[in-house]
Amino acid sequence: MYSLTHFRLCPHSRSIRVALGELETEVELVEEFPWEWREAFLALNPAGELPVLQTGASVVCGAYAISEFLADERAGEETPREDGPLFPGNPAKRAEVRRLVDWFHGKMNREVTRELLAEKVYSRMRPDVPQAPDTGVLRAIRANLRYHMSYLTHLADQHGWLAGDDLSFADMAAAAHLSCADYLGEVPWDDFPSVRTWYSRIKSRKAFRPILTDRLPGLPPPLIYTDLDF
Repeated sequence: MYSLTHFRLCPHSRSIRVALGELETEVELVEEFPWEWREAFLALNPAGELPVLQTGASVVCGAYAISEFLADERAGEETPREDGPLFPGNPAKRAEVRRLVDWFHGKMNREVTRELLAEKVYSRMRPDVPQAPDTGVLRAIRANLRYHMSYLTHLADQHGWLAGDDLSFADMAAAAHLSCADYLGEVPWDDFPSVRTWYSRIKSRKAFRPILTDRLPGLPPPLIYTDLDF
């Protein structure tokens, strides 16, 4: 069985958890608090970043590498996943999936998710430096989130899924980031109905259900977090 070292509100970890669910791959979850910088975890991944997948024979670090590893592992199977591989289509379509994955795991993470988690989660859970969120930083994050929601609207209005007609790892990456913001009550769903419709589709999938059960002590999500008809 695979083992995935993750943090429950880490968007990169969440995307891999959804991918593993879509591929119907059993995995043992081992939680790591990313602000602790434990020596044992740094020995596993010197970059100190999540997630880390252990397969028994190897250690694969980071969402990009893990997604490619899983795609290569599944490519040789006689019976592929019903919705196709994580990177479906011809080379041009697969390149578009990878471009969007980089957008969400790179650009959106830097401009929204990473900072939102730092302000509203890590600052509360670190006993050495407990701090209240900076309202000025939150305003900037919320403005950035609206920009990304507009881009998601553009993508959702073009295709059945974000990168084309098939579900792909791009959808899983985008949904992972939105789910973290949604847990913290930060997504302005009413202003972006196309994104809400798309997110409702992926939120309703069996592979996404474990994400909706995640809870942080003392920091519950809003009621719509688990509502499939939000």
